[in-house]
Amino acid sequence: MLNPVSYLRTGLVAAAICLAMPALAEKVIEKNIASEQQAFRIVQLAENLHHPWAVAQLPDGRFLVTERRGRLALIDNGKTTYLEGVPEVSAKGQGGLLDVVLHPKFGDGTNDWIYLTYSKPSADGAESASAVVRAKLTEQGLVDVQPVFEQDRYSAPGRHYGSRLAWLPDGTLLMSIGDRGVVRERAQDLTDHAGSVLRMSDTGAPVAGNPFAGDKRGHDEIYSYGNRNIQGMTVTADGRIWASEHGARTGDELNLIEPGVNYGWPTVSKSFEYSGKAAIGVPSAPGVRDAVFIFDGRFAPSGLALVDSERFPAWQGNLLAGGLGSEKLVRVVLDGDKVTGTETLLEGQVGRIRDVRQGKDGYLYLLNDSNDGGLYRLEPVVE
Repeated sequence: MLNPVSYLRTGLVAAAICLAMPALAEKVIEKNIASEQQAFRIVQLAENLHHPWAVAQLPDGRFLVTERRGRLALIDNGKTTYLEGVPEVSAKGQGGLLDVVLHPKFGDGTNDWIYLTYSKPSADGAESASAVVRAKLTEQGLVDVQPVFEQDRYSAPGRHYGSRLAWLPDGTLLMSIGDRGVVRERAQDLTDHAGSVLRMSDTGAPVAGNPFAGDKRGHDEIYSYGNRNIQGMTVTADGRIWASEHGARTGDELNLIEPGVNYGWPTVSKSFEYSGKAAIGVPSAPGVRDAVFIFDGRFAPSGLALVDSERFPAWQGNLLAGGLGSEKLVRVVLDGDKVTGTETLLEGQVGRIRDVRQGKDGYLYLLNDSNDGGLYRLEPVVE
């Protein structure tokens, strides 16, 4: 097996391709967007992506992008190719191939694992569950594909998978799982993975220190619960876990995730039924952690990045939150565990924002959720 970085530079990738698309020259979408602290521009790096869900930058600067229908794209200087070896997905509704992250030690020759989340179909294809695999990248595409985690219960329909991954400083892996969209109360059941954040080892094993490890009340992997559908998650250098979470109609939340904490869904919420004006649950209750911040209106959060890049010094320590229905990118200013301000950086320029990542090169990257989606880079404009 070739080292994934050296392999990608050799041209041996041809054997891993099931389809290749023409290259797109970098295209400036907006030349100079003013903001309170940092002017920036938008550059499109790839196009014709079918409902892309997540992006990860390889050490050599290339990108892996998941498409919800079950394809993994390799993007190299605007040229998109598709890699073999992706597990079968249930590409129904919100399901399919979802998040992608690299192992924190990727590139050291011993931990060159790529992690993928997806909606795994049941034997008859009628139901699905959130799952994680890891694999190595070679000239054959993805090989040595290994199961890491599988949700304990298959269910229908195809929504609220959660599926964001993030690494803690101790090398353990976090995964969000949504409430699966029908029986909301599953998020309050500690014997059900639905509606929770999980913490596991890089092989999927439960880890010491989890709040319910060895406790018959709940699954060993559960780290927090009462989470409706987290689709944005990032971790600070000191281990704080920030997550952006869908409410129903309004009530989208930014939460600071802590072990053993109940975040309330569906008994505590600031959202409303889709069918009318009825509130879901109550705004607050004893024993339930209130959200740190509620996004304005119907934000529909997906993708969350912490900015610590020297390329954006004025934004360091801020969060960037993407919005689907709102088509917004919002800068969230933090002071410890409090939000002290927000600024809308984008509204409609790139459409429905599905993912937000800070790359290894310090630039900021966005994916838009469309059947003709794209990969975009935000670059600072120096006056």
